[in-house]
Amino acid sequence: MTENAWTRWPSREALGRAGISQARRLLAWAVRLLVLAMLLWSALTGRHVHGWGMLAAAAGVVVAAALARAFYRTTLQHRLLPSAACVAALMGLAVLAQTTGLRVPALVVWCGCAVSALERLPLAAALPVATAALATYSVFNDDDGLTTVVTSVGLALAGYVLRLDAEARGNAQRLLAQERAARAAEAESAALAERARIAREIHDVLAHSLSAQLVHLEAARLLVERGADRAQILERVVAARTMARDGLDETRQALSALRGEMTPLEDFLSGLVSTQDGAEVTITGERRALPAEASQAVRRVAQEALTNVRKHAPGAKVRVRLDYGEHEITLDVRDTGGSPGELAGSGGGYGLLGMRERAELLGGSLHAGPEEEGFAVTLRVPA
Repeated sequence: MTENAWTRWPSREALGRAGISQARRLLAWAVRLLVLAMLLWSALTGRHVHGWGMLAAAAGVVVAAALARAFYRTTLQHRLLPSAACVAALMGLAVLAQTTGLRVPALVVWCGCAVSALERLPLAAALPVATAALATYSVFNDDDGLTTVVTSVGLALAGYVLRLDAEARGNAQRLLAQERAARAAEAESAALAERARIAREIHDVLAHSLSAQLVHLEAARLLVERGADRAQILERVVAARTMARDGLDETRQALSALRGEMTPLEDFLSGLVSTQDGAEVTITGERRALPAEASQAVRRVAQEALTNVRKHAPGAKVRVRLDYGEHEITLDVRDTGGSPGELAGSGGGYGLLGMRERAELLGGSLHAGPEEEGFAVTLRVPA
């Protein structure tokens, strides 16, 4: 046994009442009340107790009960010196009871001190206390030597068994607390992940819809400044209104996606490229149902890539290719390049970062960069 085991207190969970069943608590209280009643009966019915002696004996029993309660509290707080003082006071009270002829209460107190010390004190302190208490018990006990030895060993084993039982219960309580903390941390992590997912959805939908509207509204403003005819200005305003309507539809789709209700991926991509001049979509491989997160990642990456084309290369031709592989799905969006649009410098530059984050969260990858002709975005996610 290591030095730490000798000096280590039983845990507060072991010394406390947590984890004790209601039936066991009732049984413990019944035993305490029975012992207290026996002590009072023995103190008040002793042959040498009369008059004021009866009152003193009853007061002694009450003081012993108060010391026992104080011992429980100080051991629960892991305070060695006050705990030892309580035990010493109890044993001294038992010696006083023995000298006044109250033999049975004295023997009960000595036995209780030995068992409680082994149950609640560090072993380095419990063994001397238990040895002293049981030795005093053996000296004043009238039974034969063998019976006294067997009783003393039984009391020592009982105290140590109670200690082991309390430590096992304390370990169970600590494991339960750790499990609850782990569950709370897991729930918090899941909540944070869900918030991040909703934030990505909001960014992707708004970035796609609002930037498209802004392109047309900015074009309308330039036409007004140049004195263009009313038909051209009206065309841009109508286009912006159409984009606003499409943005509302996309917002509804995003809300449906958050609820787990999504349109087929192929239909989504076809509808997406239909709103962009010079865009076409190609789908290869065996089509199959995809996990919700993978399907949503493909949708948002395609949406963000087309938004970037509108901002940085308006009028460029775009080829969108979706390939169903055996273990992954690949989305490739390429444009033919062009002159930067009016809004090429707008935005905070978080689009590619958000797309890459989506891919990595799913164990996939995203590559985006200029090609010989135009710009390419390639997404691969397991599916």
